[in-house]
Amino acid sequence: LDDVTLHIDKGDFVFLTGPSGAGKTTLLKLLFCAEQPSRGQIIVAGRNIHRMQSNGVPLLRRNIGVIFQDFKLLPSRTVYDNVAFAMEVLGRPPREIKRRTTLVLRQVGLGDKLSSLPTRLSGGEQQRVAIARALVNEPLLLLADEPTGNLDPVLTFEIMNLLNRSEEHTSELQSHSDLVCRL
Repeated sequence: LDDVTLHIDKGDFVFLTGPSGAGKTTLLKLLFCAEQPSRGQIIVAGRNIHRMQSNGVPLLRRNIGVIFQDFKLLPSRTVYDNVAFAMEVLGRPPREIKRRTTLVLRQVGLGDKLSSLPTRLSGGEQQRVAIARALVNEPLLLLADEPTGNLDPVLTFEIMNLLNRSEEHTSELQSHSDLVCRL
């Protein structure tokens, strides 16, 4: 990436497009601190993440949901456990974990797959588990790296509708955040 200036307002739903190698994934990695910029600054929710101390990165990531291109699901954990894990690492109470995880999995149409392993799911179902995991903590910022890249047109339409509907489920949160970005 070279000479990129980008400002995204609260509530915006933004798509980045471009050829392979254009830097789309790099930009996402910069936003959630998986990579560091060689120069310049990146401001997320009012914080310059380039100047952030390393101990501030986990705090920032608590407010970012990431849907990875390759899903990054834990193959030996159930659908429920894959989504609940995102809340467990933040030390959320078990009752809240159960309530939110079940609710979000129902919202993505997987309420009947709670005890299934990821390897038993279709690609579209695995993608919805990854989306549920990214949404379960009600992030201020949702980043998706080619969320429909390996899906057929019908599933692509379904996933994009699901991501668009996620904005409705976080509307209360949006009114309190500095930046909400869906990529």
